[in-house]
Amino acid sequence: MSDPIQHLGILFIDFQDVFLNTIPDREQLIKRTCFTAEAASLLGCSIAITEQLPEKLGATTEAIAKCLPKHTPAYSKSTFSAFEAEGIDRWIETNQIDHLLVAGIETSICVYQTAVQGLGQDLGVTLLSDCISERRPEDREPILKQLLSMEAHVLPSETIFYSLLGGAEHPHFKAFTQLVKKYT
Repeated sequence: MSDPIQHLGILFIDFQDVFLNTIPDREQLIKRTCFTAEAASLLGCSIAITEQLPEKLGATTEAIAKCLPKHTPAYSKSTFSAFEAEGIDRWIETNQIDHLLVAGIETSICVYQTAVQGLGQDLGVTLLSDCISERRPEDREPILKQLLSMEAHVLPSETIFYSLLGGAEHPHFKAFTQLVKKYT
């Protein structure tokens, strides 16, 4: 049986203060995103981030950056889809990613366009429901319905990581449950 983590990548989209400051559930979003970053790192997932015009809008917020592995690649972009960022295609190819977990803001803009483009490139796409957000909460439901109709998946981060572990026999199970407790 192949390792489900081997071809899995996680992309953190535009977690910059300029955007986070407009998000109603900012603190909860940061908390769940940090949990996800630490869990992905623990399990050895390929991780990358994007930043929208970082030279003008700033880098990834410190609260999340400190939860990411030290050498996480950051891709600058000026488009809404992360797939247009220079280097993302190379990251996907180099890491042999065939399924992308997506966390980020905003659900209705950059997350949506990234998911659509990923699906168009025959990647599996799962939006982490507790690690995406938007300025206008009323935009979330129609966006997720549309992406689900296009065969994207929407699940909470704990569901994904428990599925990757498969059971209590996994060598990282104990460390993972400590992360769950830390972020509960």
